[in-house]
Amino acid sequence: MTAPLRLGVNIDHVATVRNARGEGYPDPVRAALIAAAAGADGITAHLREDRRHITDDDIARLSAELTVPLNLEMAATDEMLGIALRHRPHAACIVPEKREERTTEGGLDAAGQHNHLQHLVSELSGANIRVSLFIEPDPRQIDAAIRLGAPVVELHTGRYCMLEGYARAQELGRIADAAALAVKNGIEVHAGHGLTYDNVGPIAAIPQVRELNIGHFLIGEAIFLGLDEAVRRMRAAMDAARG
Repeated sequence: MTAPLRLGVNIDHVATVRNARGEGYPDPVRAALIAAAAGADGITAHLREDRRHITDDDIARLSAELTVPLNLEMAATDEMLGIALRHRPHAACIVPEKREERTTEGGLDAAGQHNHLQHLVSELSGANIRVSLFIEPDPRQIDAAIRLGAPVVELHTGRYCMLEGYARAQELGRIADAAALAVKNGIEVHAGHGLTYDNVGPIAAIPQVRELNIGHFLIGEAIFLGLDEAVRRMRAAMDAARG
């Protein structure tokens, strides 16, 4: 029997809209609570080093108010490690981060940064925070996750979402192969980046994938549908593909 597929909703870009005017609204914590009530199994928030959207106060409030798991996306820095250890989210997903990028561009080079990442993975795991590595669907990166002892990988789906036709099918195959390899080696598989109602189905149908993390698209759709309905439609699309 195929395991249920969880939906994590990233609320970063509610904070982006708030910060554009420097006001106190819209409130990303309120958005997180609405998403959870609409069927989100967890909430993801990326506390970037430049604090361009989510802030330290947002993380404190999410930690205090959420009744579903919080997944803290974080750069591989000692500052972010300290914040994670202070708030103790359910999970911490280590992502690559560059100040000039608009959004996370590609996966973490877990293989090339093994020695640096080992310290973070050990510290987070020792605090009972479930560590995830946001990586490309590449056997070399899966092998690095195995050697680091990370219990979870999140496969980057951005390239899949940008491609079309045969090229997209090839990338989908890479993702499916990487997911199978990870699960074979005892690692739980998540996926995300760029997913929409139109392209989520094939990713959701990969039986080894246990969770999808989706944010920017849902916050955009919420302008037209409301966040509750946007999340419910994504949940339905995922369930239909899984079924």
